Amino acid sequence: MGPRAYRSKLRGSGPIVALVPPGALGALSLLLLRRHTSLTRGLAGFLTAVLAAPGLLVAGAPLRADNSAYLVAVVGSAALWMLVGAISARRATRLPAASWRDYWREYLWLAVGVWLGVVVALLAVNLVFGRALF
Repeated sequence: MGPRAYRSKLRGSGPIVALVPPGALGALSLLLLRRHTSLTRGLAGFLTAVLAAPGLLVAGAPLRADNSAYLVAVVGSAALWMLVGAISARRATRLPAASWRDYWREYLWLAVGVWLGVVVALLAVNLVFGRALF
């Protein structure tokens, strides 16, 4: 397997591998929100849920009771993370000898941008609704 084949393998599996970190955050969120009795666990569970699936904010996650919108939001978020993975793979394979380390470096930069957007959106909603979320 030469560098060209390795690069094409990285580009092909990059979008699928991109679902691993949000999946882990989603699993952590489910564990935190299951039978939680404290404000800290509830807040941490909510934060990890919206970091794993940013589309939940678009669907009105804490304010809406309709569960079908959540499914659409999670599927949309998975598409977003796969797009982030594809872009990361493309950027990492610009180098002739690309590796998964290069992929994760590019992925982290893009993921931090998505996560900062989620935090800013949460802060904006918190200000608009007058501390309704926190």
